[in-house]
Amino acid sequence: MQFDDDAGLDTSEVQDVRGSRIPGGRATVGGGIVGLIALVVGLLFGVGPDQLGLSSGDTEPEAVSSSAAQVQQSCRTGQDANNRDDCRTVAVVNSVQDFWRQEFERRRGSYAAAPTVLFSERVNTACGSATSAVGPFYCPGDRKVYLDLGFFDELRTKFGSSGGPFAQAYVVAHEYGHHVQNQLGTLSRSQDGRQGADSNAVKVELQADCYAGVWAHHATTTPDESTGRPLITELTRADIRDGLDAAAAVGDDRIQERFQGRVTPESWTHGSSAQRQQWFSTGFRSGDMAQCDTFS
Repeated sequence: MQFDDDAGLDTSEVQDVRGSRIPGGRATVGGGIVGLIALVVGLLFGVGPDQLGLSSGDTEPEAVSSSAAQVQQSCRTGQDANNRDDCRTVAVVNSVQDFWRQEFERRRGSYAAAPTVLFSERVNTACGSATSAVGPFYCPGDRKVYLDLGFFDELRTKFGSSGGPFAQAYVVAHEYGHHVQNQLGTLSRSQDGRQGADSNAVKVELQADCYAGVWAHHATTTPDESTGRPLITELTRADIRDGLDAAAAVGDDRIQERFQGRVTPESWTHGSSAQRQQWFSTGFRSGDMAQCDTFS
């Protein structure tokens, strides 16, 4: 995956609070075995921690601002995105939101932008307090995506993904799929408390995978609003394979087999590895969000 070296990045779409002091409250889950349990039960890149009843009750939406604010200082151009993980995240967020903004306009709708919050260790959100152990998530309460970049190392080392820049892009695009669902009114269908292979929770997650694929289909043709040229200039077959591999790595069956030694479909919240790959591929091949009806 390559970005236009000369393109400017819009850092206003990413809030960098890494290294910040988090006021009050306690973390949703701790590290070690507790964090592992959180991953097994299925919050791993999904919707906010309150969905699983893991919230501490601390609903302060913001951390104290970091003096570092690294992305604002360091992520200026597409060249920076080609060289730094955090700048790559900024570029992917820009590309994903440019696509959905234009897609909503094409459908005579209005897309409301959502920032991504880069944090380290723990963060307070409108969905409760969470640690890095829960993985990336979208909080509908404040309409923000939360991401600890250290997760991408764990995706490779703990979950067996091949890694690669597009694996990271897939995760970000999946979370913005939840934001699209929130705006369309379908995200709430996951809040009925049910789990299992045929639950609405799984269908919501698979649809977000499909929406990630739709963005990927258009990633190299969506014009950047500042330059009129696509921010992403190249997306190879190897990149897509990395995305599919990441989707497989976080399938409920793969995670359960790896961490609890057995597969229990009745507790699924995200779908199997095969399902996640299938729906991402459906979005990528078609480029049409109308093909992402996982509920039918």
